[in-house]
Amino acid sequence: MAFDISTLDLDAIERREAAKNKGSALKLVAAIGFALLWIVPFYFLAISIFKSSNEYSRNPPLALPEGLAPFWDNVARAWELGSMGQAMMNSAFYGTVGASLAVFFAAMAAFAITRLDIPFRNGWFMLIFAGTVFPFQMYLIPLFFGYQKLGLLNSHMGMLLFYTAICVPFPTLVLRNFMSGLSREMDEAARMDGANEFTVFFRIILPNTIGPMTAVFLLQFTWIWNDMLFSTVLGNRLETRSIMNALLVFQGSYSSIGPNIVLTAALLASLPSIVLFFLLRRHFMQGLQVQQS
Repeated sequence: MAFDISTLDLDAIERREAAKNKGSALKLVAAIGFALLWIVPFYFLAISIFKSSNEYSRNPPLALPEGLAPFWDNVARAWELGSMGQAMMNSAFYGTVGASLAVFFAAMAAFAITRLDIPFRNGWFMLIFAGTVFPFQMYLIPLFFGYQKLGLLNSHMGMLLFYTAICVPFPTLVLRNFMSGLSREMDEAARMDGANEFTVFFRIILPNTIGPMTAVFLLQFTWIWNDMLFSTVLGNRLETRSIMNALLVFQGSYSSIGPNIVLTAALLASLPSIVLFFLLRRHFMQGLQVQQS
């Protein structure tokens, strides 16, 4: 009995293609399901900020809002109840100045470690980077009592000093790796022309590290902006508390204030970091591309 081998091969290929298409369809369905689950919290946020407290209490949580007018009233109530204006100014100060100083000090450290002939360069780097080895929570008690003795507790200067110091190690790691790849011939040529180390750093190295410095600045700013733990312990007064600390004003009064007000406050607290990311996204992506090259 003769068999048509070409027909058998064609049937096997069709079965493999059918199985492949079935597997692709299942993956697509699973991806859509996970995407919908991921979108549900954002959908809940998007519709809740447009509801009044009365509308939210008498309608299902996922029901569409009846109109857009309650949004501005929710913004006004959240802004007033949480004293969000002062808190946003504090967080903007901590994030902008603290992250800028941390990145600048990290750039100086990376320059010294990679471009200067100093003894124990790897040891200095490990000393700086050791700050990220231990959990940050272990610093709370020593910092609290140390700040209390020095009079830095609940002060803008104390918060700025902490955020600057805690944000130095990671940018040092990133900038050290980047500066190691820069040609040292630029440094030598500048020194031959009479440039000192500060001139080399400010006029040659810094202009070539704008991308990675912007990337690490954005990351450190976001970390400072979203920090709640240290801002609650070291700066919990009205005049020094951060925006995340201000959100704690809604804790324990969730039911009386209304979830729509709480969610509106959370949205307001997240907007500055999102806006900053879109403003700096070009430099941020350039910095990431440089690190991958």
